[in-house]
Amino acid sequence: MSRSSEAAAMKRKRPNMDSSSQGLVDADRIVLDVVKSKKNLGIWVAEVKKEAKLAPTVVDKSLASLVKKKLIKQVVNIQSKGRKHYMAVEFEPSEELTGGAWYSDGNLDKEFITSLRDLCLKVVEVLKVATAEGIHDFLKKRQAAKCTNQQVAEILNSMVLDNAVIEVKSTGLGEYHCIPVGSVCYRTASGAASGAALGTGPKTIGPMASIPCGACPRISLCTPNGIISPQTCVYYTKWLNFEF
Repeated sequence: MSRSSEAAAMKRKRPNMDSSSQGLVDADRIVLDVVKSKKNLGIWVAEVKKEAKLAPTVVDKSLASLVKKKLIKQVVNIQSKGRKHYMAVEFEPSEELTGGAWYSDGNLDKEFITSLRDLCLKVVEVLKVATAEGIHDFLKKRQAAKCTNQQVAEILNSMVLDNAVIEVKSTGLGEYHCIPVGSVCYRTASGAASGAALGTGPKTIGPMASIPCGACPRISLCTPNGIISPQTCVYYTKWLNFEF
C-alpha cells in the first residue's frame, strides 16, 4: 500500500476515535468536551461558558443541541437547585450532586426515611436485640424495603440519638448468644425495661447481674480448682477483658 493510500485510510479511521462527536459543528464539539471533562460532577452552565470561551448565546445553543442529540443531560444539583447543571450521558451524578440514597429527584425523601425508621424499630421489637446487618437481612428476606446495609446503619444511628433504641455490645450470653461477642447491636429501651420487669429480659439479681456468672446455668458446679472455674471460663475472661 502506498503512503498516500495509508494516509487516506488513517483519515477515514480518525472520526471513529470519538463517535459521539461525529457530525458536530466546532462549537458543539468544544462544549461537549468541556462537559465531558467534568465526568460525574457535571458542570454549571456559567462555568461551561467560561471554559468554552465562546459567546454566551453560542453556548446556550450548543447545550440545547447536545441535549436534543442525547449527548449530554441536565441534572439536579441539591446544593444549587436554581442553576442549570449539565453532564455527559455516560456518567451518573455523584452523591455530592444528588445527596445520596436519601434523596429522590433532588429532594430529601422524607417518606422513605420515615418508613425505613418504622420498619427498623419493628424488627428490633420482634428480634429483641439485633445488629444492623441482622435487621437488613430481615428486611431483605421479606422484601419489606429496598435499602442498603449502610442505610439501615445510618437510620439506627439517628434512632440512638433520638433515644428510640439503645446501642449495646453483645456479651455472647442469653439473648446475645447468636451475636459475636463485642458486636454492636440494638434494642429498645422500653423493651429492655419491660423485659426485666416481666422476667423475660436480662436477669437483675443484685450485683451478680452485671457479670456472666449471674446468668450461668453451671454456676452451682463452678469451683476455684474444678473443671468449671473462673480460671477456665472464657466468658468470665472476656468480661474481665484480659487473658489468664
